[in-house]
Amino acid sequence: MSVKPIALYLPQYHPIPENDLWWGEGFTEWTNVRKATPQFSGHYQPHIPRELGYYDLRQLSVMEAQAELAQAHGVYGFCYYHYWFNGKLLLQQPLEQMLAAKKPDMPFCLCWANENWSRRWDGREQDLLMKQHYSADDDREHIRYLIRYFRDDRYIKIHGKPVLIMYRPELHPTIKNAAEVWREEVRRAGFDGLYLINVENFTNGVDPDAYGFDAAMEFAPDFRCHGPKYLKRFPASYLIMKFLHKLSLCKSGFFDNQVYSYDALVENMLKKATATYKQFRTVCPSWDNSARRKQNATIFHGATPQEFEEWVRKIACYTAERFESDEQFLFVNAWNEWGEGCHLEPDQRFGLDFLQALKNGLDIQI
Repeated sequence: MSVKPIALYLPQYHPIPENDLWWGEGFTEWTNVRKATPQFSGHYQPHIPRELGYYDLRQLSVMEAQAELAQAHGVYGFCYYHYWFNGKLLLQQPLEQMLAAKKPDMPFCLCWANENWSRRWDGREQDLLMKQHYSADDDREHIRYLIRYFRDDRYIKIHGKPVLIMYRPELHPTIKNAAEVWREEVRRAGFDGLYLINVENFTNGVDPDAYGFDAAMEFAPDFRCHGPKYLKRFPASYLIMKFLHKLSLCKSGFFDNQVYSYDALVENMLKKATATYKQFRTVCPSWDNSARRKQNATIFHGATPQEFEEWVRKIACYTAERFESDEQFLFVNAWNEWGEGCHLEPDQRFGLDFLQALKNGLDIQI
């Protein structure tokens, strides 16, 4: 039995001309991460990287160090976010250098992050920076570009089919037709087909067949599973602080943000009913996007390696029991989402503890 964790991977850690224009010269995800501050007493911010530092992904040596650290703790592969806007690529340099150099020697797949880019970090949702325009011609051009990745020996395949994940297929107006075009082109390139997975973040309970896909990937955290606000676990303190906050006598990020308990999230996600379709399960070591959102952030407070380890163990057992060996994948959100406080990469507070928790949780007997 071998359950294989795939960690989602953000390639945002290097400057690009577009981000220089939109956010200021030299902007990367680290810009937000460095500015993070605690929003309430006991709030863990900022998250400061340890072993790898504030790296630049234009350096292939960084990607090699990441892979070595990940593999040493049981991570099977990375799922790199891929940004395609009608032939326009963004943040592609780390992926293209990884492909050209054949390094690091680590399995990988791609997830098309097909959302529009907007100024959501500034709270201006309507201010679009880069917009998607879907068409049959673009669907064909896109998959032809991706085939160069599928040909790589490291590319993750199921039943001989390259795995392609799509973040929001529901945004594509003719997604079933697109899926047919993609499979046609991939077969023409010599593969047995294409294994398509949709991410369940903004839509839940939709059979992947509705998109022409093979399976779904649970998103963690599932925000439907947040449970009660963190402070409501302490009713007396909650009422007093809320009263003082309304009188402007006590400013607290508990009321300016959506703060929940990490252990309640884990408990509720484990209680979810088994999907009636093929669904890969996902775990997350933590979640706190206050580095990106200075107000109305979502924070799952109190994440610990011990709680994460138990979550991994239960989802690994679930995966081993329900999937055949070629499909025994679980996903981890994420390897390096530092701006969302959601990373396996070591920080100065926990060091390697969350990575070790992943490794421990995978050590199961069926």
